[in-house]
Amino acid sequence: MDARQQLRRQMRAARRALTPQQQKQAAQRLLGNLCSLSYFIRAQHIALYLPSDGEIDPRPLLERCWAMGKQTYLPILHPVRHNRLWFAPYDADTIMTRNCYGIEEPDLVKAPRRPAWALDLVLLPLVAFDADGGRMGMGGGYYDRTFAYTRRTQHMRGPTLLGLAHELQKVDSLPVASWDIPLTGIVTDQQHYLAAV
Repeated sequence: MDARQQLRRQMRAARRALTPQQQKQAAQRLLGNLCSLSYFIRAQHIALYLPSDGEIDPRPLLERCWAMGKQTYLPILHPVRHNRLWFAPYDADTIMTRNCYGIEEPDLVKAPRRPAWALDLVLLPLVAFDADGGRMGMGGGYYDRTFAYTRRTQHMRGPTLLGLAHELQKVDSLPVASWDIPLTGIVTDQQHYLAAV
């Protein structure tokens, strides 16, 4: 097992070890940290995720978005293009189905889609991160491939990308690969880290 696989396994185990009460408290603190950010205040079209595998829970933020009249979206695995995502509107009445990983997502047949470039803010889960914005995902590369266009089209305005994580997922340093899409920052239950430019 290489160092990245070992770190991924260690961080996933650490976040799964959090008690339901700790997870709930972390979700509330995350909500407070996110709601004060201008990225969130200005955004009208926000993509989030439903938590699994001990990920920090953004569902309290979903409810805040709805109360503020913001449009929310969830990722859907692209049915044809491997390791890419679509984004579908999500509210309390959305018909859901489980994807091949057992994660709930809006039903593909019934879901209209919004292009990734047309979102204002994308909040994505992480396995590990460093204070400079280095991040480690689950290893599938879904977000990297979906937002790869941002590397080719610097003049095109795209969404702000913020990683969400428990503070315990922070490490001293992560190597950044050429295909890693840079984040604007990372928000945890403790603080907000701006990515190094």
